[in-house]
Amino acid sequence: MEKGGTVINAGPIDIAMSYRAEIMDDQGLCLQVYSEIDGHDTEILRFDCFDQAPHYHYGPENHNIRLHLDKTTAGNPLGWTIGNLRNNLTAMVRRSGYDDLADNLEANPVSSEKLDEIESTAREMSLGGRRTVHHMMPEMLDGDKITVGNLKFGLEYRHLPQINDEGMAIHVLSDIAGQEVELLAFDCFQNGPHYHYGPRNQDIRIYWDVTTSGETLAWTLDQFKQGKIKSMITRAGYPTIANDVDEELLQATMPEIERRSWELVEMNNSSADDPKAQLIAELDALREKVAAL
Repeated sequence: MEKGGTVINAGPIDIAMSYRAEIMDDQGLCLQVYSEIDGHDTEILRFDCFDQAPHYHYGPENHNIRLHLDKTTAGNPLGWTIGNLRNNLTAMVRRSGYDDLADNLEANPVSSEKLDEIESTAREMSLGGRRTVHHMMPEMLDGDKITVGNLKFGLEYRHLPQINDEGMAIHVLSDIAGQEVELLAFDCFQNGPHYHYGPRNQDIRIYWDVTTSGETLAWTLDQFKQGKIKSMITRAGYPTIANDVDEELLQATMPEIERRSWELVEMNNSSADDPKAQLIAELDALREKVAAL
C-alpha cells in the first residue's frame, strides 16, 4: 500500500502513519517502517492496528510474512506496536530480511525522544481519525420510538435522494450518562442495505448479501425475535447495556415493533407521489448535510 502521509524521520528509518477508515467493517491506525534500500524507499514493516482484525507484516515488499494480533493476549494493538518499536525493532527488521539495516539500527538506535514523538503522534491520530456515524432521527415526523426497558427502538423510513436510496431504518438506542446513544443501526435500504455495530463507537459497518439474507427488514426483525440483540449490543461495545436487556419484555413488544415497521414501509411505498413524501425526502437530505458538518 502507499506510504502514509504523516512521516517522522528517525535516523536510518522513517515512520509513516495514516488512519484507515475506508474499510467498512474495520478501522484503525496504519504504522509503517520505511528505509532506503538499494536506492528505493522500501516498506520494511507494517502494523495495521485495526479494531477488529489487527495484524502486522514483516517485509511487505520482501517475503511479506503477515501475522494476526491476538488482542486478548497482546492488549491494545497500538500499545503493542509502540512497545515493539521501543524494544524489538532491530530484531523485527532483521526478520523482515534487511540485515544491513538491522546492523545500522544496532549501531544507531532510535532515540527515546524520537520514540516519544512517534507514540504521541500515533495516539493523537488514532483518536482523531476515528470514523463514527451519528444518525439524526426526527421526532414524530416520519417515524417513532418504542421504549422496551433500557432500550428504545427508533423507527423511520429514510429518503436519501443524494445517493438515490431509501428504505426502512431501525435505530436501537439507550441512555448512557444522560445522553441518548445509538447502539445499533439497521439501514434496510433498497440499493445499499447495511447495518452498524456501535455507530458512535467502533462503527463496524456490514453490508447485507441479499442473496443469502433475503429481505433485510425481515432479517433484522428475525434477529430480535431470535434473541440475538444482547450479543449484538455486546459486540457494539456496550456489554453493561446488553446485560440489562429485558428479553421477555422485548419479545412481548416485538409484535408492535414489527407491525409499525411494516406500516411505515407500506405508507411510504403507497405515497411515492404524495407531496409529503417529497417534503420528507428534502428533510432527510438536509439532515444528512447537518450530520456531516
